[in-house]
Amino acid sequence: MSFACSTVCVRFKGCGDDDALLARKCILLHAEGPWQKTDGNDVARFVTKTCNWPEEAERVQSERKRKARETEGESERQTATALLLGKCVGHQQRGAAGHFDRVGAGAGAIRRWAPCSGRERGGCSGGGGSSGERRGHRTRRLVGGEGGHQAAAATMKLKQRVVLLCALLLLLGLAKVFLLDGGEGSAASRRDLRAFRKMEASLALARGARLTHTLQSPWEVAAQWVGPREVYPDETPELAAVLNALSTSRLERADVGYKGTQLKALLVLDGGQKVVFKPKRYSRDYVVEGEPYAGYDRHNAEVAAFHLDRILGFRRAPLVVGRFVNLRTEIKPVATDQLLSTFLMQGNNTCFYGKCYYCRESEPACAEGEVMEGSVTLWLPDVWPLQKHRHPWGRTYREGKLARWEYDESYCEAVKKMPPYDAGPRLLDVIDTAIFDYLIGNADRHHYESFQDDGGASMLILLDNAKSFGNAAMDERSILAPLYQCCMVRVSTWNRLNLLQGGALSAAMRQATAHDPIAPVLAEPHLAALDRRLGAVIATVRQCMETQGPDNTLIEDRMNLPHP
Repeated sequence: MSFACSTVCVRFKGCGDDDALLARKCILLHAEGPWQKTDGNDVARFVTKTCNWPEEAERVQSERKRKARETEGESERQTATALLLGKCVGHQQRGAAGHFDRVGAGAGAIRRWAPCSGRERGGCSGGGGSSGERRGHRTRRLVGGEGGHQAAAATMKLKQRVVLLCALLLLLGLAKVFLLDGGEGSAASRRDLRAFRKMEASLALARGARLTHTLQSPWEVAAQWVGPREVYPDETPELAAVLNALSTSRLERADVGYKGTQLKALLVLDGGQKVVFKPKRYSRDYVVEGEPYAGYDRHNAEVAAFHLDRILGFRRAPLVVGRFVNLRTEIKPVATDQLLSTFLMQGNNTCFYGKCYYCRESEPACAEGEVMEGSVTLWLPDVWPLQKHRHPWGRTYREGKLARWEYDESYCEAVKKMPPYDAGPRLLDVIDTAIFDYLIGNADRHHYESFQDDGGASMLILLDNAKSFGNAAMDERSILAPLYQCCMVRVSTWNRLNLLQGGALSAAMRQATAHDPIAPVLAEPHLAALDRRLGAVIATVRQCMETQGPDNTLIEDRMNLPHP
């Protein structure tokens, strides 16, 4: 058999020893020259010496190195194809049926051997003899082996992808559960953790601190902190100095307290700053029996409530600190006549009973000698006038008469339809306040205050927390009614509560109040009660999550309104 001058021999890529057979045949028919790739298919041709042999040889050598790196499955496929071509070339040399396909046109056209399919095995075998049948069956086995291997590889890749997808779905589910459990699996929880660590670092306040880096008074500094959603910011390096000024500044004026049911005095400190003074009525370990709102105001409860506000990250309670005042040398010289008229002596102790709804001459507050212990609450700036609201979960304070929320478990749905609870942050503020009040045992929040003309965006201000820490053994669950009836809570509140588990809450309270002038602020039973009640709050939220789902229970609400 001979080839025309325009005909060149071809080979399949990676044919191995079969290359030598084709090369010898083509060298006999043509002048020597390099192998050259013809097109995108895996074939190459033998060209004449008119081609550039060194460059082509170098390219062919690089091509061969690349072929050697083919995967095992690809190599098997190529080997099977090469064997098939070798069989057909052998039949062609013996004159067996078969053909070369013409590729291109003119003198530059080439011929490429077309591998015989299973249906053409008779032609390759010279009429379908037994030898040809055996070769055809062998070829089918080789090609079938290649397809089986590819199918197995594809199946393995599919399984790997399914396993990977399942793992990703599992990780996403775990991340969501981790967030709902107060973990650090999201941006929100990481942000809340950073805020918690910052709070821990700034919790201890040095006694006797003073402002050294500003010409402003402590009152001016504190007034600049106040905004629609906070009484003081999360970073307050001047807080210790402001509290120290509250507990030590000279008194300029003393008068009876503003309207209310409990005894208090209105004092004016050096620089014209107004404060509210609540006197000591009980010792630290005194247990107030009866209703959860029974008894006199507890001055130390105001101090502890302020620091709990810091610990929870609410920042909605006015600044409070303990203070000792000398009634004879500090109060009487600057007292109004109305206040002076309520002073009296009981033995060697100086007392006063002031003016209020429940104030009686028979029930005065008395100093130990002339020195009286009490709490001092910083008056909010006059540029932030207050607006009073009736608490939607307030009590009737009438025996035998229940408020609607005390018998209607669907009461929250009605509240959600009333302004300002139908939009904005107010309802979530009420729920935060319920958690706050339950922790301190305050069942006396019949009203609350916000800033005026706020359009419902102002925070619920945590004023008047003195009816707290009366009975450490009493956990008044009805205080939590806004939480368990509405079954919703802020994500940030939930994360903070989880971070305070395991005794962290009571430990934080000890640290925060350790340097107060009237320390210890709370007796140990009340500190233990904080941890116990925290567990009840978390259990209540978890129950809500089980009944109506986490997405409906945990609400993302982080309003940060700018200061004016």
